[in-house]
Amino acid sequence: MESMIEAIKRRTSVRTYTDQPIEEAKKQAIIDLVHSNHIGPFGHTVRFELIDFSKMERSEIRGLGTYGVISRANLYIVSAVKDHARAMEDLGYCFERVILVATNLGLGTCWLGGTFKRANFAKRIHVSDDEIVPAISPIGYADKRRTTMERAIRRFAKSDERKPWEELFFDGDMGTPLSKEDAGKYTTALECVRRGPSASNNQPWRIVREEDQGTLHFYLKRTRGYDELFKGVDLQRIDMGIAMCHFQLAGREIGLDGRWEERDPDLHLGNVEYIATWTES
Repeated sequence: MESMIEAIKRRTSVRTYTDQPIEEAKKQAIIDLVHSNHIGPFGHTVRFELIDFSKMERSEIRGLGTYGVISRANLYIVSAVKDHARAMEDLGYCFERVILVATNLGLGTCWLGGTFKRANFAKRIHVSDDEIVPAISPIGYADKRRTTMERAIRRFAKSDERKPWEELFFDGDMGTPLSKEDAGKYTTALECVRRGPSASNNQPWRIVREEDQGTLHFYLKRTRGYDELFKGVDLQRIDMGIAMCHFQLAGREIGLDGRWEERDPDLHLGNVEYIATWTES
């Protein structure tokens, strides 16, 4: 089995694609993956569809809302989930796993949570009345030559930068940063969280290790306004699902045995929202 840790290290947002078609074997692997049963840690089922836009007219492609942001992508993975509490976290968790498998197949992807016309994609996958389409991703072979627009987006979002450890991971409370040395067996899994993609690269996750050192609490530190950008879609909760996915997949790979729980420890940590707790089995 391909290493998810290596996929996390290699994955980068791809906005410019080549015209090379995906081989049938790989395409079938993606189809099988998106149509498999995807249930997140909070129990919500996430639905995915692979949509081929290769036969669309240019005017139709412009109507998707990705024109100018994504170049020469014909295939898109489209997600849908029923609008319930914690659904965004489950979607982020499940979608990131799909993206990492695509990375291990040598394919490029790019999380899109805002720069597309939700209604047009929703119509394509026949969403039900209680479903929403929070995110999509193009999928294909990356062009090594980035467009001027792509380079500008990456600079604006500081896509190649990540916050330092001491701003993200803490020991007991948010006044005590958790060093890599003290993180011990959790170092690799936490570094995989740090490398995760997020809306505008805001990295809203904050993780506090409890004193018993077998329990880690995941919190959301919001960027003002992100919860109000798109009706029914909370991009930063999706980001938290991505962080949980990275921690879980990396942890399993290095032998960490644990489970997700919802049990707010009420640590009074200030301006953060409790999301979930990972505890050793």
